[in-house]
Amino acid sequence: MNYRHVDVFYVQQQRQAQAAMQLIDVREAHEYARAHIAGAVLCPLSQAATWIEQLDRESELIIMCHHGIRSEHVAEALVTRFGYTNVATMDGGIDDWSCRIDPSVPRY
Repeated sequence: MNYRHVDVFYVQQQRQAQAAMQLIDVREAHEYARAHIAGAVLCPLSQAATWIEQLDRESELIIMCHHGIRSEHVAEALVTRFGYTNVATMDGGIDDWSCRIDPSVPRY
């Protein structure tokens, strides 16, 4: 494993600091419509072939999903198959974000 695990508090801190990072949401469009983090970029896993090599290689990429399973698969692929070097997965996904950071984000 050559990607990092970060928690929702780290992501919140990076967002507040306006750090050079991209929050990539790999859930599907219907999930994103139901609940999302403002500013997260929707890149559905089902369409990865269309976007996976187009991500910014200069900024930190934080991959998120519902609970963290899909984001781990994407983070692993980004590092091992596509050569990205600054990749993290947001443990707990949007569910943990809703519980610990922003309860206005609906849980499902």
